[in-house]
Amino acid sequence: MDRLEAMTVLLTVVEQGSLSAASRHLHSPLATISRKVSELEAHLGARLLQRSNRKIALTEAGRSYVEAAREILDRVEEAERAAAGEYSAPKGELTMTAPIVFGRLHVLPVVVDFLKAYPDINLRLMLGDRLANLVEDHIDLALRIGNLADSNLIATRLGAIRRTVYASPDYIAQSAIRHPSDLSEHDCITFEGMASTRSWTFVEGKRDLVVPIRSRLAVNTAEAAVDAAVAGLGITRVLSYQAARAEKAGLLAPLLADFEPQPAPVHLVYPSQGLVPLKLRALIDFATPRLRATLK
Repeated sequence: MDRLEAMTVLLTVVEQGSLSAASRHLHSPLATISRKVSELEAHLGARLLQRSNRKIALTEAGRSYVEAAREILDRVEEAERAAAGEYSAPKGELTMTAPIVFGRLHVLPVVVDFLKAYPDINLRLMLGDRLANLVEDHIDLALRIGNLADSNLIATRLGAIRRTVYASPDYIAQSAIRHPSDLSEHDCITFEGMASTRSWTFVEGKRDLVVPIRSRLAVNTAEAAVDAAVAGLGITRVLSYQAARAEKAGLLAPLLADFEPQPAPVHLVYPSQGLVPLKLRALIDFATPRLRATLK
């Protein structure tokens, strides 16, 4: 029995949630996946998985073994990277993630220039507003907007982004909005990835001010919220860079700037590890000053 292969199969079953899902992920017959797990359990003399028709669950022994197996496989992968020269020259594969709009507008141009400068590196850029787990999703570097939760991630601060209320000039001309409390009388367009669809929080003096709003339209992308506000449907609230083009074109104008909360911090983060591969260090060193310049 190839124990490293068996560990890989077991971890895939756990990460995918079932034997059949692992079979599809590994492009291997279901019978082969089941046999390899059974052989590993027989070798260890312990049951690792509780199986049912639709899902699996780790036993206590399985939880301990999976944790150790993950660490072993990570070390093997690191040793292979070292042998392949990733710690002596910037080369190899990288995966990076960033929010959709910021990623398209600001991260992608930096990545393009980086790949031109480092021809021996290939990079996968994943744009999405979901907060990915860097370790479980095998992501080397992430751009995060907002306060960071306590974690084992190493962070480099790039700057900050404002959270701003916008409306079209025509809408503003027909309205009298001088205080956040005025929003209760207006139609709002809410971006579900930004905040609640029922209230928005502002700052008045030294205290937070939670204002109920009426969401006429709730959308799941910032682009849609901006487009609806440009069309005159109502008032929206997005991160400043998400509306920057529309504001520059005169299609949107900011409101209630005196009541804005503190800007959201922006960081590059990566998992804590031993020796950082040169390919990752090269990307961080290349991207940091360029992204900071976009946030000034």
